Amino acid sequence: MLWPTAVAVGLCVGSFLNVVIHRLPKMLERQWQAQCAELAGAEAVTEQPAYNLVVPRSACPSCGRTIRALENVPVLSWLALRGRCAGCGAHISARYPVVEILGAAAVVGALVRFGPTWQGVAAAFLLLMLLALTCIDFDTQLLPDNLTLPLLWAGLGVNLVGAFVPLTSAVIGAMAGYLSLWLVYWAFKLLRNKEGMGYGDFKLLAALGAWLGWQMLPLIVLLSSAVGAVIGIGLIVLKGRDHRVPLAFGPYLAIAGVIALFWGRPLMALYMP
Repeated sequence: MLWPTAVAVGLCVGSFLNVVIHRLPKMLERQWQAQCAELAGAEAVTEQPAYNLVVPRSACPSCGRTIRALENVPVLSWLALRGRCAGCGAHISARYPVVEILGAAAVVGALVRFGPTWQGVAAAFLLLMLLALTCIDFDTQLLPDNLTLPLLWAGLGVNLVGAFVPLTSAVIGAMAGYLSLWLVYWAFKLLRNKEGMGYGDFKLLAALGAWLGWQMLPLIVLLSSAVGAVIGIGLIVLKGRDHRVPLAFGPYLAIAGVIALFWGRPLMALYMP
């Protein structure tokens, strides 16, 4: 029953991640607006209805029809509805089932690589968080502290007992991960008088350093830069994307982190025998 259970859990968690990806940026925007109004000295702030990861119930953004339980079964509901809302027929993005499938792949891949152990469960958690951060950064160019900071502390926590690397390596990895991109950020800003990346990228690399150790950081930075360059050039050449438009770097850090988690040591052996 292990693998069917792993697939089912991954699909369900992937379905929940779709909610996180869609709602968390909006929740943060509401918080920022409320804080700005408070700092501006607004006497009365308009009370807004509750909006979080639980309420209100999921609904079609086009017609507002509440999604029923049978229409919310991972992957199967999307296929049964043929990617259309049952009420108004509006198109439902294929990314919803893709995220659910990737969630299942994350759980199964972690258990295959690390076995049905607490280490495998921890690896699945890391992969699922990276999936959520990738989608959010791709949509909004934001890497919320609500996800990056818990991921960092979780990495230090699991390595208290050396789940992936010794604790010393994890602590140095968190420090070096943040500091390295922080230095790149300020060097670029001083040279070009503009920001080259966001603080969320520092925190994500720090989190990866906390999980995988400082030894993996050069590989992660190299892989993320290579992946980002290939995709960026491809978008410019094939789709005519304006090279002056900022490109989210978080997804490439996440992809590099996944590669380092599964194949980091063999790749490191190529240049550090």
